Amino acid sequence: MKAKSLLSSLVLVGQALHSNALDAPFTVSDRWILDAQGSNFTYAGANWPGAGEVMIPEGMQYASIASTVSKLKDLGMNVIRLTFPIELVDDILDNGGDVTVQDSLINALGTSNGTSVFNQIQTVNPQITADTTRLQVYDMVAAECNEQGIYVHLDNHISKAMWCCSNSDGNAWFGDEFFDVEKWIRGLEYMADHAKSWPAAVSIGLRNELREPSTANADYPYDWPTWYAQMTAAAKRANAANPDLLIFLSGLNYDTTLSPIPTGEDLGDGTTFNLSDFDFATKLVLELHNYDSSASSCDSLSSSLWNGGFNALDTSDASIINVMPVVLTEFGFEQDDSTWQSVYASCLRSWIPEQHAGWITWVIAGSYYIRSGAQDLDETWGMLDHTWSNWRSPDAIEQGLQVMVDASLS
Repeated sequence: MKAKSLLSSLVLVGQALHSNALDAPFTVSDRWILDAQGSNFTYAGANWPGAGEVMIPEGMQYASIASTVSKLKDLGMNVIRLTFPIELVDDILDNGGDVTVQDSLINALGTSNGTSVFNQIQTVNPQITADTTRLQVYDMVAAECNEQGIYVHLDNHISKAMWCCSNSDGNAWFGDEFFDVEKWIRGLEYMADHAKSWPAAVSIGLRNELREPSTANADYPYDWPTWYAQMTAAAKRANAANPDLLIFLSGLNYDTTLSPIPTGEDLGDGTTFNLSDFDFATKLVLELHNYDSSASSCDSLSSSLWNGGFNALDTSDASIINVMPVVLTEFGFEQDDSTWQSVYASCLRSWIPEQHAGWITWVIAGSYYIRSGAQDLDETWGMLDHTWSNWRSPDAIEQGLQVMVDASLS
C-alpha cells in the first residue's frame, strides 16, 4: 500500500512539473504561433501594468508576486503582458543606473506615502529589500512566471512613465515630446537583451497604441510610411538583440487598425509591407486592441476586427499577401455583475476563440500606486479587487473569462 501511494505521489508530481514546463522559444508559421515542440500555441492571458510613475508591476503592496501569478494559473491562462516605460531604461543608461524600489516610490508618491507603501511591499514581498531596484522586481516576476509555467510578453507601453494614453500626453507618436525615437529603440534593445535571462520570456511588443499626436512633427508625419520606417527599424534591432523573441507590431489609431498590412497595399509612398523583406519573418506577429463597448451586434464588431487586421489569419484568400498570427493584446470592460454579458464582451468571448486567435485582457490590476495623479486608485476594470485578493466579479470571471480561456485552449 505504501509503495502504491508513493508511486501515485510521484505520478502527480510529474504531472505538475509537466504542466508548468515551458516550451520556448516560439516561432511563427503562416498564421500560427508554434512553441519549441512545434505545437500550436494560443496566447490567453492578462495585462499586468508596470509603466506608471513607480515603474514596477502594480499591486506589490497588496499581494505577493506568487499570489498574483497563481491567480492567472488558476484560470488556466498561459501568459502575462508585462508593460514597461522607456524611462526605466533611460534612467539606467543616462542617469547613473537603476533606482531602488523605495526611492522610486518616494519619487512618485512623496516621502510619507512612498515610504508607507514600500513598507507594505516589504511585508507582503519580503524578497524586495531597501536595495532592490525596479528592474530586479521585473526579474522576480519573470522568475515566478517561469516557476508557475506562465509565459512573459514584454510590452513597451510608453516612453515617459505615466498613465497611457492620450493624443496630448507627449508619448503618442514618433518624435513626440517624450517619444525620442533613438532612445525608444535603444530601450527595446536593452529590454530584449535583458530578457535573455528570463526562460519565460517569449515575445516583445514594440509600442503600445500609436496615435496621432496633438502637435504635429514634420520629421515624423502621422502616416503609414512613417510607421513602416520606424517599426521595421526597431524590429530589426530588437531581433538582433534577442533573436529568440517574437516581435509584435501594433497599428495606428490606438492600435485599432493594421488594415494595409495583411493585403500588402501601397502604404502611401510606393512602399509596401512584405514578409519576404524580413530575414526574421518567422518571428513577426500582429497585435490589435479593441474597446468598442458600444457595439450593437457581433457581426459589426467582428467585421471591424477582421477588416482591421485579423484577416491576416486567412490562408484561403489570395488577396492576403502577409499571412501572420494576430493577437488581441488589449480588450476589457467593467468587472461588475452585468457587463460581461454585453454584446461586446459576449462577442469577443466567442469570436476570438473561433478564429483560433490569441488574446490578453485588460487588466489583472485591482488598483494602481498612482494613476493620473490619484494615489491608490481603484481599477473597476480589474479582474482582482482593490486589495488584489479575490475576483472583483466572480461571475465575470467564472462565466466570462474562464469560458474564453477554455474555448481558446481546448
